[in-house]
Amino acid sequence: MEKIQSDCPYPGCFFCVMKEANPSKRRASVLKFFRELPSQDDDGQVLPISGLWNTAMAHPNDPEFINLGIFECMSALIWKGLKNRRWLSHDQNIYIPYYAAHIIGSYTMNMEEFSERAVRAGVIPPLVELLRGRLTWVEQRVAVRALGHLATYPSTFPAVADHGEVLELAIQLASSSLEIVYSHFYQFVDRRLGYHCDLLTRGMGGVEMESRKAEEWASQLQCWSLQLINCFAFKSEFLHDICKADFIVKLPGMWGGLVNENSPAGVGLLRTICQSKLGRGYVANIPGVVEALCNIARSSDDWQYMAVDCLLWLVQDSNTCHKVIDRVATTLIDLADISMLGDYKKLGDTIVTVLQDCMQQYANSRNSISTHTKEQIDELLSSKQSLKLEKNMPKEDLHIKQAAALVVKLEGNSLFSSGNIAGAAAKYSEALVLCPIKSKKERVVLYSNRAQCYLLLQQPLAAISDATRALCLHSPLNRHAKSLWRRAQAYDMLGLAKESLLDAILFINECSQSNDPDLSLKQNKVPDYAERLVKKQMRAAWLFREAALKHGGIHCEGEASDAFGQEADDSEWETASESDAENDATGEADDETEWKNDGHQENLYEKS
Repeated sequence: MEKIQSDCPYPGCFFCVMKEANPSKRRASVLKFFRELPSQDDDGQVLPISGLWNTAMAHPNDPEFINLGIFECMSALIWKGLKNRRWLSHDQNIYIPYYAAHIIGSYTMNMEEFSERAVRAGVIPPLVELLRGRLTWVEQRVAVRALGHLATYPSTFPAVADHGEVLELAIQLASSSLEIVYSHFYQFVDRRLGYHCDLLTRGMGGVEMESRKAEEWASQLQCWSLQLINCFAFKSEFLHDICKADFIVKLPGMWGGLVNENSPAGVGLLRTICQSKLGRGYVANIPGVVEALCNIARSSDDWQYMAVDCLLWLVQDSNTCHKVIDRVATTLIDLADISMLGDYKKLGDTIVTVLQDCMQQYANSRNSISTHTKEQIDELLSSKQSLKLEKNMPKEDLHIKQAAALVVKLEGNSLFSSGNIAGAAAKYSEALVLCPIKSKKERVVLYSNRAQCYLLLQQPLAAISDATRALCLHSPLNRHAKSLWRRAQAYDMLGLAKESLLDAILFINECSQSNDPDLSLKQNKVPDYAERLVKKQMRAAWLFREAALKHGGIHCEGEASDAFGQEADDSEWETASESDAENDATGEADDETEWKNDGHQENLYEKS
């Protein structure tokens, strides 16, 4: 390639080529550069490759380099790194396979046409070799990313699937990625490869930043592996290989961590599996998976709606309904007051319809539903019927019901204050029966107060159920601060660290935005008891925790102190006589207007 800039020490420098003003000459020079680069052994090759990496990330839809042979060049460079270890170890060539695979992944991310060109250029075989682990986990990460993009498109998926080992390798990588990164990089600071550190931090950070970025990249390695598997899961012929019990049971725990909240991870793959009848059969029969989906469906996880999808599909399927209904009914009933979630415009109505159809389906069937489940569903259907009746009820009658519920609630508050927790819970239950179904704000308070009682009575499952109902009734969804805190404590009692952590973080976030003097953070300081719980759960839900336990990085199960105990006394925050003012301010306008029709009743509620 001719030298273009006389002051450049590198003949054929790519950066000088890109400065060429004549478009035809520039294209001809770039084409020649891509053809000749894999056969050259000059120093400094990593510089133009890193420049191409930046260009690919900034302009992934630009076809110029695609048309000039960048895929052929990157494929050849990966092969060169795999076959010629002497070249790979020379100068800074160790970086080149990583950049090459990353460039392929960036250009195939959005455009199916580019992916077809990449397949014709032969990029899949060298990417599969990187996926095998022929180099290191860093190259595996970008290889699985690129293959995941290629597998997304109908026209290029068969080319990926033709390499039969890809699915098996992706499953192995999803299962072991966190342990690989921990044991090969995170655990021993003095053994970290220099080029790994440079790639992670771009030469801008020290050991602490390396460790943080390693956790983020480990999460991406796992989530991108799951995304690749997800492409196969849409095809029924691959479900048998995917739905092995020892893999499926791990999926709910693959959540990306706090460092990768944009990926649906394991629950996203489960949702894809549950879209097919064959997949639902596998999920329903593997112990622990349905229960884990219930936990996600009742959590404040961003992917809550995906777990709800799975549960509804399992109940709607006549082949799986009788296997799961007793396990999922309570969860779905707790969620029956949600209006909008994900793609659902009226989720609560959908849940009611699905459960009602289930009852009718098994009315005369040999596959019976348990008596307890029937009673729960009947109670839900009865409440929905009551809501219809209330629409035609005179306002005076509604006010009488509200006043009666208030009196009983105040009795419950009094019992709670005197230490009679069980009695208070019974009164709140009685008040819920009396309270109009449409009085959502007051029902939020009653459910939340009863959840507090169940916590003190050491009944975490009941507390989670009531707190969830309060959060579903609240507007906006999942944003009632005290219910979040109570559910976080209940999850903690059950050892569900991730769910407890998410609720505790949301609780702190709500407190930071609240106008309630009881809830607003004093001098922007997080309450000590909330900070203790968050720290505890961050240790317990740490992405590398299992790997650290296995490899000796953690020698005990954490601190013995309990974030839920006398040392975290929160009586100022958690009195059962919760003010209605907060809820009236954040509730629906219809309810607020209705309460103001009777000033006497409004004053009674404010005095509570």
